Amino acid sequence: MPVAVAMDALALSLVSLASISDRRLYRLLDPKTSNGLPPFLVPESGLNSGFMLIQYTAASVVSECKSLAHPASVDSIPSSAGQEDRVSMGMTSARHAREIVANAETVLALEALAAAQALDLRAPLEPGPATRRRGAGDPRARPVRRARPGVRAGHRGGGRVSCTTAPWLRPSKAVTGPLR
Repeated sequence: MPVAVAMDALALSLVSLASISDRRLYRLLDPKTSNGLPPFLVPESGLNSGFMLIQYTAASVVSECKSLAHPASVDSIPSSAGQEDRVSMGMTSARHAREIVANAETVLALEALAAAQALDLRAPLEPGPATRRRGAGDPRARPVRRARPGVRAGHRGGGRVSCTTAPWLRPSKAVTGPLR
């Protein structure tokens, strides 16, 4: 039971993190809330949907996280002909938490792509030292038709985007230390 409760707590906290990241991504794309950035982070929006599809993906992944976050630790089914009246559901909680971790990494990586595009659109303004080292002008942070290689570059085993292994974050990690 303690494992299930811990995994459920991890899952719930990561859903909040992913949801906040998605909302920041949404705000970057909306010209009413992005402090002068163009709609969908492309100068020529209209037929070009820019980073809109990346935000749709993030919203969908966050929604999946919410459905996975139901605490399994509150559900117990008697087993073994009634000999075990309390089953911890720890494995179910751990599987759900693992999926939510992967999904949260995806949402954070998508937000990082959009933030990189926003920085490029803010030129000639200079970001802080750690952000500057991330590789300003990285072609993977261009409009959505070119964002897919950037997302692909962040993939690791299992076909997930990883915010901790993404190659475009290596220069920042050289300044700030490893992400944990």
